[in-house]
Amino acid sequence: MRAVVQRVDGAKVVVAGETVGEIVGEGLCVLVGVTHDDTPDKAAQLARKLWSVRILEGEKSCSDVNAPLLVISQFTLYGDARKGRRPTWNAAAPGEVAEPLVDEVVARLRELGATVETGRFGAEMRVSLTNHGPFTVLIDI
Repeated sequence: MRAVVQRVDGAKVVVAGETVGEIVGEGLCVLVGVTHDDTPDKAAQLARKLWSVRILEGEKSCSDVNAPLLVISQFTLYGDARKGRRPTWNAAAPGEVAEPLVDEVVARLRELGATVETGRFGAEMRVSLTNHGPFTVLIDI
């Protein structure tokens, strides 16, 4: 699994003009990509990392300050644009594999006590955020 994690001062995701997920104030906006060999165990590992990684203001984690997370599925994180002019998506898991694993990340975060908002799997989404820093990290599990 791969996650692009941004420290934010608010973020939201809109589908067809409707806000489907939003966090206010300090938190993390997390784009999650799934590849073919990912498992529920990797999803749980990613959730634990997201909840405990110390990248908020003052080197705090979401668990330290009960900060919310906005988690959005993004298959394009496994795009490969090294050859030609068009990326390939061969490394991205198909929707029937990816969706339950992204849902597992969200469920595990909630089990840990996190407040989690989400996008809508497979929808065309508009994501807006205020990146605080700017601060962005890539997490591969």
